[in-house]
Amino acid sequence: MSLDQETLEQLIDGVRRFVRERLVPLEAQVDEKDHIPEDLIQEMADLGLFGLSIPEEFGGLGLTMTEEVLVAQEIGYTSPAFRSVFGTNVGIGSQGIVIDGTDKQKAEYLPKMASGELIGSFALTEPDVGSDAGAVRTQAVRDGDHYVISGTKRFITNASRAGVFTLMARTGTQEEGGKGVSAFLVDAGLPGITLGKPDKKMGQKGSHTCDVILDNVRVPADALIGGKEGRGFKTAMKVLNRGRLHISAVSVGAAQRLIDESLAYATERKQFGTEICNFQLIQAMLADSRTEYYAGKSMVEDAARRRDRGDSIITEAACCKLFCTEMVGRIADRAVQIHGGSGYISEYCVERFYRDVRLFRLYEGTSQIQQIVIAKNMIAESRL
Repeated sequence: MSLDQETLEQLIDGVRRFVRERLVPLEAQVDEKDHIPEDLIQEMADLGLFGLSIPEEFGGLGLTMTEEVLVAQEIGYTSPAFRSVFGTNVGIGSQGIVIDGTDKQKAEYLPKMASGELIGSFALTEPDVGSDAGAVRTQAVRDGDHYVISGTKRFITNASRAGVFTLMARTGTQEEGGKGVSAFLVDAGLPGITLGKPDKKMGQKGSHTCDVILDNVRVPADALIGGKEGRGFKTAMKVLNRGRLHISAVSVGAAQRLIDESLAYATERKQFGTEICNFQLIQAMLADSRTEYYAGKSMVEDAARRRDRGDSIITEAACCKLFCTEMVGRIADRAVQIHGGSGYISEYCVERFYRDVRLFRLYEGTSQIQQIVIAKNMIAESRL
């Protein structure tokens, strides 16, 4: 349900002030300590950030895709680690339930996710399964009124905080590919679940990932999302399409921050007796960054409107993910260049953003996967 314009503006203004007054000042501390304070997480919950995309009937804000990307752009202005705290509840941790869950599953999990009481995590990637999502090897074998699940999931965001995993496991044969994959809601406290050591990442300190190991974990049969086997791959793809727009919007927000930091530095820093913003080559980098930012922002908002109209946006979502995540990487590189030697020093946030935004081109489908999706859809459409 769409918010009225006044309410939407109040929400965006509230998120903007929270980001700039509460989150931005804590960025360096979170990066250094690799920890987000619990009181800050509670503030995020109080603001409704955990339930942005969860329907109102389950306690969320029920934002449209257009509204969500506007909020995501504001959130993207600060370190991505903050968004990761609630990002799985907004996207991949909850949307499988919203889109394909049974009424019982929705009633049981969504209200707790919307309030932030329960963290939902998405467990698809495995040691030998990343971009080839249909090749899942984790096995789920029916045993009476339970499934017995065994396998290892890798790079799972918020695994250490999760109360439930939306987990993809194979109920069919390996030869069936994606058609043999099912989606389950696996409570994190079940016997047989252990977590691997925390991953040491290039950036995004404060956002934690690790392996999730399942050893003969008995999961009730009614934990099968939608109550039917073989739909997990389709559920994952539906979730990822929405997630790709969200990450694209976050990339746009990060690009805006990097441009602001670059412009502020360029108008203050002096060389050869004048501010460096007066040098044409600096101006060229600023102009290129602003142009690419505007292009990405326009793409994301257009694709979001199309989705809200009910259009199929598989190609458009992939275009947004490809362009916006690559775009923010280029803008981060220019930001470091504009800052010169200072851009390589952690005292300036562009050094941290340079590391943080690199991940955007990898998760929710790598840039190369987006290229394949776009091209295959183009070819298929040409043959209609």
